[in-house]
Amino acid sequence: MGAIALLLTAALTTPALATHAHRTARPAGTRSAEAHSATRRAVEAAVAAGVPGVTVTVRDPRGTWSATAGTGDLRTGRPRSPRDRYRIGSMTKTFVATVLLQLEAEGRLSLDDTVDKWLPGLVRGNGNDGRRITLRRLLDHTSGLPNYTEDEDFRAAHLTEEGFRRHRYDTLTPRGLLAIALRHAPDFAPGTSWHYSNTNYVVAGMIIEKVTGHPYATEITRRVIEPLGLRATSLPGTRVTLPRPSGRDYSTFGDPAGPAYDVTDLDPSLAGASGEVISDSADLVRFYGALLGGRLLPARQLAEMRTTVGIDGVPDVRYGLALMDRRLSCGVHVWTHTGDILGSTSVAAATADGRHVLALNFDSDGAGDTDAVVEAEFCGD
Repeated sequence: MGAIALLLTAALTTPALATHAHRTARPAGTRSAEAHSATRRAVEAAVAAGVPGVTVTVRDPRGTWSATAGTGDLRTGRPRSPRDRYRIGSMTKTFVATVLLQLEAEGRLSLDDTVDKWLPGLVRGNGNDGRRITLRRLLDHTSGLPNYTEDEDFRAAHLTEEGFRRHRYDTLTPRGLLAIALRHAPDFAPGTSWHYSNTNYVVAGMIIEKVTGHPYATEITRRVIEPLGLRATSLPGTRVTLPRPSGRDYSTFGDPAGPAYDVTDLDPSLAGASGEVISDSADLVRFYGALLGGRLLPARQLAEMRTTVGIDGVPDVRYGLALMDRRLSCGVHVWTHTGDILGSTSVAAATADGRHVLALNFDSDGAGDTDAVVEAEFCGD
């Protein structure tokens, strides 16, 4: 969904490759992988449409199922693996929002605090004013703060082939990303509309550090990653490579007919708290299941996270605090978030109780249809 992409996504066309399915051990009598046949077909269709490789993991009350299709490396032909680690982009926001809500539950802040209370004078300029923006407005994208990834100079430097080649290893700071956003006037007065802005979560990460005295990455690790045993999940900071096992990521920089460039290695500080996390599908299934199942937040904070606002022009999706309530074609509601960063497209979706969860990744940033995979799992046979 373009309105919630972290970075510009682009179509990618490559030949379809063989598919591979994997089953984990499950109790006797639980359903077989054939129950996910619609999901498998949707994964195969994505590869046929040009995605080099796909990996998906699903957990429901009857067990865990994983499947892959295509390749994780166009040079070697290495197949994708259910254990592949990948950049999850904007799904990072759910981790950040979870930590802020934990801090609220501890009485250390309120979602009705202004940004200026915690970062006095920092969010100011061109009509932007942190005295008028609450933490809630950051988390549900109703702050009006301009999105720094929509800045033309940022896009030229990081979202074009030439710019990416020159700047892929540049280290950017949260203050620097905020400064890019503050070159522009607000999109609207706080609370009067909705617009997805990565700037909101850059600021949220800065607030976590101000409240706790620790970087947001430290707090996410201490409060979420370690308690849940998410061994494949990390916040790389400025580390440019993916941990193993992993594949490669590919982008055509918006030209569907162009070649696929390997964009795997990059400095993820260009995303920071809005999108730097690396994970795998099994960890994401565990995280979203635990979150929606009430293991990470008290009931009051989880209810706040699931209090949504409408998105103009998207009638079947409402945005909460880094969770989206999406109504599928069959009428089923799932809580979901997507994550797009150069060369990587990811989605997690779960039922309200967190008992049926899907997480998937495409190793490209344009081709294929992640919506079709989600629809197949929750609405298919």
